[in-house]
Amino acid sequence: MKIGILTQPLHSNYGGMLQAYALQQVLKRMGHEPWLVRRIGRIGRIPVKQGMVDVAKFFLGRKNVDPFQIIADKEYVEHRVRPFRDKYITPVTPLLYTTAQLSERTLRDGYEALLVGSDQVWRPKYSPCITNYFLDFAEGRAVRRVAYGASFGVDEWEFSREDTARCARLLRQFDAVSVRESSGIGLCRERLGCEAVQVLDPTLLLDKSDYEKIVEREEEPACGGSLFCYVLDSEPAKSRALEVLASRTGLAPFMSMPCKPGTAENLQADPEACVYPPVTRWLRSFMDARLVLTDSFHGCVFSILFNKPFWVIGNRARGMARFESLLGMFGLGERLVTPEQLEAADPLSPVDWVSVNARREEMRAFSMSFLTNSLQ
Repeated sequence: MKIGILTQPLHSNYGGMLQAYALQQVLKRMGHEPWLVRRIGRIGRIPVKQGMVDVAKFFLGRKNVDPFQIIADKEYVEHRVRPFRDKYITPVTPLLYTTAQLSERTLRDGYEALLVGSDQVWRPKYSPCITNYFLDFAEGRAVRRVAYGASFGVDEWEFSREDTARCARLLRQFDAVSVRESSGIGLCRERLGCEAVQVLDPTLLLDKSDYEKIVEREEEPACGGSLFCYVLDSEPAKSRALEVLASRTGLAPFMSMPCKPGTAENLQADPEACVYPPVTRWLRSFMDARLVLTDSFHGCVFSILFNKPFWVIGNRARGMARFESLLGMFGLGERLVTPEQLEAADPLSPVDWVSVNARREEMRAFSMSFLTNSLQ
């Protein structure tokens, strides 16, 4: 079956790229022909070039500068993650900047099914056009509609009244609906009038060996540390938590993120410090780590996948429901802490990986069954 996958735009977000890769790989192994549909930019009728500028402004957090320079800077800071996207996430469509382009391209490509997921595709402030992720562009077409592991990201309702009504009508046309967080089941039922089931993030459908093979194929060298810190939003309290963990465990901290944000000043003074490391470097970090400190959802996911003890400092701005649901599923709720709680915890307290892995296998079987049945 030829399937179009609609997910969040892929920039330099390691978790976002790897969930897209994993879902595509799983579908290929099932015998399907999955294409990543590259919807990008919240631009309406703005011309394509201007749309790229808007994306770059969002990505770099910069305004009122030469738009061509913004695009060049974005390309530069991403240039080491792009090879993974180009080599491993394939086939893909060209970039599509409007609903009209999305509609025309998917009609021309002749998909038998359209699959929405995973990531925070149902979070309005993150999605280029929220109704696209309920397949408004394919209304009236004879095509299977499936949501796999769609995430609202939060447990409160962020849709406008108009979008709620429209998305509820669109979701009723789906053949199968699954969400990533347990809270999403209630949101679907109470806000959109639709029943949903909970499935695993696509990255957890693969084995750690699948990711290790990529690292080995690309000959990614060892990281040279043992305490992996993957923090998306730096702040003094998190830096202090890292210092405490390093001091109390004797582990050597290391990171796989740009040393500095990609501001105009930083890019001019020290451009190399603003570049995102390769995806394989990020994966290798979990392989080499003895302990992980993170504020990232996928930081937790890959710690679980690689059976690495971890601590997660909740990231409310990016959505706490994701952490609570994931950790609750695996009985790891005590791993979600504040920096203050972490200072009082036993930093090397063990994890019952036998129980965690058994639960993952149970959920993987259910998730694969959902995919198989929804695409028949």
